[in-house]
Amino acid sequence: MQNPDSLFLKQLGCNSAQYRDPLTQLPWHTLSLEDFWLPPAALSLAGVAIFEQQPELVQRRLSQYEFLHFIQAGLWLEGVFVARLSRALHKVESTAEYAYNLHEIREEAGHSLMFLKLMEHSGLRLPHDSFQRPWLADFLGRNAPEKSALFWLAVVMGEEIPDRLNRFVRSNGEAVNPLIQQMCRLHVIDEARHIARSRHTLEQHLTSTSAITRSFLTPVVRTLLAQFVRTFYLPSPAVYELAGLGSGRYWRALARRNPLRVAFVAQCVRPTLHLLQRHAFNIAQPKL
Repeated sequence: MQNPDSLFLKQLGCNSAQYRDPLTQLPWHTLSLEDFWLPPAALSLAGVAIFEQQPELVQRRLSQYEFLHFIQAGLWLEGVFVARLSRALHKVESTAEYAYNLHEIREEAGHSLMFLKLMEHSGLRLPHDSFQRPWLADFLGRNAPEKSALFWLAVVMGEEIPDRLNRFVRSNGEAVNPLIQQMCRLHVIDEARHIARSRHTLEQHLTSTSAITRSFLTPVVRTLLAQFVRTFYLPSPAVYELAGLGSGRYWRALARRNPLRVAFVAQCVRPTLHLLQRHAFNIAQPKL
């Protein structure tokens, strides 16, 4: 009889079997710089009076560069996931786990390729040095033991936190370009399986993690959560400058203090924060 983990992974693998290649399935011909790429409510400066007075062209362009910042962070994170999944192939304990790792690798690679094609197709770019890898998240993602609760805590946070923005775009699709809407929809569908797998594995590890160990892990988890939030929800100064707003440092400081942005991020982080608190991690909403 197969063990429950193998059955769970086999079911996830069955749901991944009908793979949709984003490079061939997405409506690339609909991409336009005349549309918003993020809903106005999802912009870091939403509700800031001095920004709301800017021409629509500037607001639209900020939505495009903020989305580019978001996918640039996604390229970093998915690169880490693909590397770890590939390294884990020779250590798997079942054919179902081996197969599902391959499914995840294929899907994560497809996401990265669609991000790269979006940048190429649009002609928009961010400076290479505008994205700074979050040091702790990057280190743990690449080096934490695969059988540790800390590794799976990092995976859950890394998958869930950006997923909430994709879900917001999907549910507000009428406000954004059709290609971006479909891109986020496809991403959400794939990530639902990845999140189910990572949450399932994390829950298993936490059942055998002592209260003392959790107390030692809490400061690390708090830093990880803050890094993921800032990486995906606080654009770099270059984003504001490329949108035509002037001093990026000035606008970034406004975004950090923007009450609507703070509330939006709190809404996006809430499910992950509740998961951590339910498992006795004493962690509050991180600041931008």
